[in-house]
Amino acid sequence: MAGAVAMRSLFAPPNVGPTSSSGIHIPIRVRRCVVKTRAAIAVEQETQAKVALVRIGTRGSPLALAQAYETREKLKAAHSELAEEGAIEIIIIKTTGDKILNQPLADIGGKGLFTKEIDEALLESRIDIAVHSMKDVPTYIPEGTILPCNLPREDVRDAFISLSAKSLAELPAGSLVGSASLRRQSQILFRYPSLKVVNFRGNVQTRLKKLGEGEVQATLLALAGLKRLNMTDTVTAILPIEEMLPAIAQGAIGIACRSNDDKMANYLSLLNHEETRLAVACERAFLETLDGSCRTPIAGYASRDSDGNCLFRGLVASPDGTRVLETSRQGAYAFDEMVEMGKDAGKELLSRAGPGFFNW
Repeated sequence: MAGAVAMRSLFAPPNVGPTSSSGIHIPIRVRRCVVKTRAAIAVEQETQAKVALVRIGTRGSPLALAQAYETREKLKAAHSELAEEGAIEIIIIKTTGDKILNQPLADIGGKGLFTKEIDEALLESRIDIAVHSMKDVPTYIPEGTILPCNLPREDVRDAFISLSAKSLAELPAGSLVGSASLRRQSQILFRYPSLKVVNFRGNVQTRLKKLGEGEVQATLLALAGLKRLNMTDTVTAILPIEEMLPAIAQGAIGIACRSNDDKMANYLSLLNHEETRLAVACERAFLETLDGSCRTPIAGYASRDSDGNCLFRGLVASPDGTRVLETSRQGAYAFDEMVEMGKDAGKELLSRAGPGFFNW
């Protein structure tokens, strides 16, 4: 009997594992593969089942994505559970403003076209928070959403970029300056009426490409965007605030969530930069009072003065730059006072402008 066992062992197939329930031997190497395959499947299923804790909605331009990435990194730094792999997902949403690039914004519906589809995704719970350039956000926000958070503001100034001149003043008469902004157009023409400003839309890279191809002799871009894209090497000169007052909320990133989403509001509360939020509130109160649209050149900037108070400067103009009205206010750097300053400055300019001034 012992010999029979020895013989069977001698001639048995190598690497034979245990007998299955059907009486069939499973080779060890096959069993190992089965175990590995099951483990791989388990990991894959776990990964698929893991839903992101925060879904960030954003436009797909390089600058918009840079702002979304900045938001993601700040969330990860502020909340340990969001630092886990897969905890934050970035979802790109194409807006109407991104799709139509051959017409001025005023002709296709205004700035809300850069936020409408993202707002819809937020309300439909396809995303949890929305990251916006605050200068693109209308003075109203959709019911059911709140905008509780502003990240620290970047440099608000505009950058002059040209391959042939060092400043706007050096451009020869008749030179073409590319800009989609009526705010920039009016201020350029006010100081340099011999220049021509032409509609110039597209993301930063597109505009610089058009400049390089000679479509225009110069363009102006927000310095904040160039800094976030690490593209300040393209800047020819930085325009002082006194020469080019910035757009309302220029350089500020705003983050929205649903009004009933306490979890997201809590996440965002640690990211909010209160000094920026108050400055943006002041400027947007000015804009709202003027009922400004993309057909009206409006600029405004709230900042801290040397005493720590708020200094607000506001401007409205005709698109051709023939009329420019400016005002300023100074007061405590506090929410209620700053909102009132913005409103009061807006009322003053409405009164000075007179009837018909905004009917472009």
